[in-house]
Amino acid sequence: MLLNVQDLSAGYGKVPVLHSISVNVAEHETVAIIGPNGAGKSTLLKTIMGLVRASSGQVELNGKVITGLTADLVVRERVALMPEGGRIFPNMTVMDNLRMGAYSCRENLKNGALEEMYELFPILKQRLNQYARTLSGGERQMLAIARGLVSRPKLLMLDEPSLGLAPKLVDEIYSKIRLLIERGMTVLLVEQNIRYALEIANRAYVLENGRKVMEGLAEEISRSEHVKKHYLGL
Repeated sequence: MLLNVQDLSAGYGKVPVLHSISVNVAEHETVAIIGPNGAGKSTLLKTIMGLVRASSGQVELNGKVITGLTADLVVRERVALMPEGGRIFPNMTVMDNLRMGAYSCRENLKNGALEEMYELFPILKQRLNQYARTLSGGERQMLAIARGLVSRPKLLMLDEPSLGLAPKLVDEIYSKIRLLIERGMTVLLVEQNIRYALEIANRAYVLENGRKVMEGLAEEISRSEHVKKHYLGL
């Protein structure tokens, strides 16, 4: 397994959010984490990334324990996170945002990483000297994904890539994510848009109240009566 999370618990201060969560992601696999607001999905990604400290449990990447590492060291282990809302730097240019994605691996700027992003996201090449705040919502999400990819991660974690976007833009973002998957990227996806998540994923986990309540092949999860009733409105 590329990513192996075992019995992970975490929270904020004295408030527990995650309760003994175990998930894993194989290399070249796409895994979705779904569930209602407040289920702990984003906290799970932040804990893997080192932005939230685990209170117990373990995170392994390629067999190496990375629990407790700070986020900058997790990036050096070739993990990238596109946070909820993208969190681009609005008062920096598109180019400078992309360069920030390579802050821990500057050599990537010299060996084609930016050119790869221009090929994947042609619109960003046209916007290089614009301030990020002037971009459309879809362009901002593309920039946030591209900024993470500049580090050439082994694992790309996406937190709500469809958040706040019109349906047409969601289709556009997901066409780019599909392209990344076709090229072999390993993806851990948190998504409120359950239909998109289960269409694109190989496997899925369902979190509720900080606990894992279901796991399986994405197709099986989508047929589950619980998921149909509570998340798909069927």
